Formats: sequence, structure tokens, C-alpha cells
Amino acid sequence: MNTENSFFDKLSRWIKNSVMLKLLTITILMLLLLIPASMIESIIWERENLKDQSIQEVSSKWADSQQINGPILTIPLLYEIEYEVEKGESKKKELVKELVTKYWYILPKNLKIDGNIEPKKLRRGIYEVVVYKSNVAISGDFILDHHLDRTNLKKVLYDQAFLTVGVSDLRGIKNQVEFKWADKVLEVESGSRISNMIYSGFTVELPNLGDSIEPIDFEFSLNLLGSQNMSFVPIGSTTEVQLVSNWKSPSFNGNFLPDHRKLTDNGFEASWKILKLNRNLPQSWIGSNQVDEMSASAFGVDLILELDDYQKSIRSSKYGVMTIALTFLIFFLVEILYMRRIHPFQYILVGLALCLFYVLLVSISEHSNFNLAYGISTFGIVTMITLYALSIFNARKLVLVLVTTLCGIYGFLFVTLQLADYALLMGSIGLTIILGATMYFTRNINWYKLNIDKE
Repeated sequence: MNTENSFFDKLSRWIKNSVMLKLLTITILMLLLLIPASMIESIIWERENLKDQSIQEVSSKWADSQQINGPILTIPLLYEIEYEVEKGESKKKELVKELVTKYWYILPKNLKIDGNIEPKKLRRGIYEVVVYKSNVAISGDFILDHHLDRTNLKKVLYDQAFLTVGVSDLRGIKNQVEFKWADKVLEVESGSRISNMIYSGFTVELPNLGDSIEPIDFEFSLNLLGSQNMSFVPIGSTTEVQLVSNWKSPSFNGNFLPDHRKLTDNGFEASWKILKLNRNLPQSWIGSNQVDEMSASAFGVDLILELDDYQKSIRSSKYGVMTIALTFLIFFLVEILYMRRIHPFQYILVGLALCLFYVLLVSISEHSNFNLAYGISTFGIVTMITLYALSIFNARKLVLVLVTTLCGIYGFLFVTLQLADYALLMGSIGLTIILGATMYFTRNINWYKLNIDKE
């Protein structure tokens, strides 16, 4: 009986004092804390999706992002085609002639676009949405002396020619468009007749073009509402675009970047010059669909908000494992070096406090800027853990080491978030320093003989 009691006493002491068992327990606790950490990351994604839904809802009532495409000149062509058909019981073949209409698409020789974008911020609940008003002046000219395949061509219907201008969201047009063609002002009709290439836009019926090869000038202006993005399709043989805005944080995107740009505290200026050789589009064609080539050559500008707090919160949450591991490491070293017994439940409470940091961060940043939210969250969590550690460590010197470590961790994380392009470099250097410091401070520990016993 005494032998059995002695065995259980030894087992109990081993469980309490075994460093390896304690280390295994801490590792398991860290893995379990990944569950609330992943749930918090899901919360951040959910809030970001809610923001995206708010943006879409506001955009659907104001106007979506705008893409301007055109004008494209379309001229119907009558071709006579011949084919054989079988008739009667004898199935005798007869030659049949039929007139078929095809369409000749011609792009502008020169296309010039001058735009002024006036952005503003609208609010949907706690979320901000960037919308804009714009004035866009479009001018250029057409030349009809393109090569035309006249095999079986019966007639060119110059009197039925029309122009199509693509505007991706017609709700954004806020002026009665006056389309000047040569020396005439022409009426504009809503809708696109070439929906295989331009699905949304307006059409201009042209007077009889005849077979003139002289350049024909055009010009028109659009007062256009939109949200977040404005883009263009460079359909001219030479396309020149100039944009001016008071928005301070543009993001130029698409298939072409500006040839010249100027960013100041008062906004930006940008200009593009694109040649027909820069895009995979012919200057004129018959019948085929070029919508993919047009979409691929589009370019423009995004009016982005200066800070994407949700993306920063998500990036910071990815460092949650490192934060928990380093904090637990401090507690573990205090436990084995200074013989302060710490219960697994106390580790759990500290780990949950560290996870709570990210909830505070995203919730506060929704109502203020990210930097302020980060400072408040850091102060709150570090203070909470510090006060809790005072009663556990019972030594101000050890608590000071913990506070310094936590401030270093959150300071390192903050700097890494600000330097997005150097995040990997900062992270690798920081982890190398941390590992080196851990190896240095634990170099003299005899792990085989070490027990956690303060008696």
C-alpha cells in the first residue's frame, strides 16, 4: 500500500515539475488558441465584406465605375452570296443568290480625351465610399480611306451609318449630350446597336457620308457620375488622355500606365499617349467581334482611400501566433528560471487577452484611423497583461521584462505593417533576432536536470 502511494506521489511530483510536460502543455495551449485567432480573422473578413456590400449599395444608387469606349463608326455593307440548294424529288441543285448585310467597323484616326474628376466621400453607416463627378471632353476625327474588301460587294450603305459611344453605366450621364459631327450638331439615342462589342452606351445617327476620304471631325462632352474607378479604351490610331483631379491617392491601373504623372498635396495630373501599335486591334474590320481585345487594352485610375484598415488588421492578425509564442516564452522562462509556478489556465487567460487585441483593433479602427486604434489596443492589452503578471510573478523586475517584450513585439509589428514592401525582410530579421536572443539567454540551462520546483 505504501509502495502504491509512493508511486502516485512520484508521478504527481513529475507532472508538476516536468519541464518537458510543461513545454508540451504550453504548445498544446498555443495550438488551441489558434482556434479563436482564426475566428477573429473571420470576423475581420466579414467586416470587410460588409464594407464592400455598402460600397456596392452606394454605387448602385449613385453610379458604378465608368468605362468610356468609342466612338466607333459602323457602316452597313450589302454583299451578294451564292450557294447551291437541292430542290424537288430529283434533288436537282440550283444556284441561289442572296443579299447579306455585314458591318464595317472603323475606329478614329485621332482620339483626344480631357477629363476633370471631382471626388467626394459618401457614408453608409460607418463606412466611407468614394464617388465622383467628372467633366470629360472627347474629340477626334475619322478617315474613311481604309482598305475595303469589295469581293461580292453590292453596295456600301453610307446613308445608314451610325456612331456608338460606350458608357458602362448610363445612369451617370448628367447632361444632354450634344454630338458635333463636322459642322453639324446631331441627336443622341440611348442604347447600343453593336451590343456584341459595346453592351452599354448611346448611338448617333449620321448624315449620308458619301465616299469622301477627307477627315471628319467630331467632339462631345460628358458630365459623368461614377464610383471609385474611371477607365478608357484606346481605340484611336493615336489616343491621348489627360486627367486632372484633386484626389491625393490615385492608383493607376489597366494595360497602360501614364507617360507623365504629377502627384501633389492638391491632387494629381496624368497623361497617356497610346498608339495603334500598342494595342491588338485593327483600325477597321468587317463582321468580327473585338470585344476581348478592347477589354484587354483598357486603362484608367482608381480613387482609393489612403488607408485600408481591414487589410492592415488582417495582416496584423497573421502575426498572432508569433505574439502568443513570444509572450508564452517569457512566462515559461520566468517559470523555469525563477521558479514561479504558472497554471495552464493562467496561460489561457493571457493568450485570450492577446487574441482580444485584434478584435479591439478592427472595432476601434472602424470609428477612427488605424494608427490611433493600434495605440489604444496595444495600451489596453499590455496594461491588462501587466497587472495580471504582477500577481503571478510577484517581482517588478520580471514584469518590467514582460512589458518591454510586449511593447517590442507590438512596436515591431506596427513598423512591419507600415513598411508593406519590406514586410518579409523585417519579419525575417526580427525573428532571427528573437531566436538569437532566446538561444543566448537559455544557453546555460541544463534541461536534463531542470525541474520546476520552488520548494
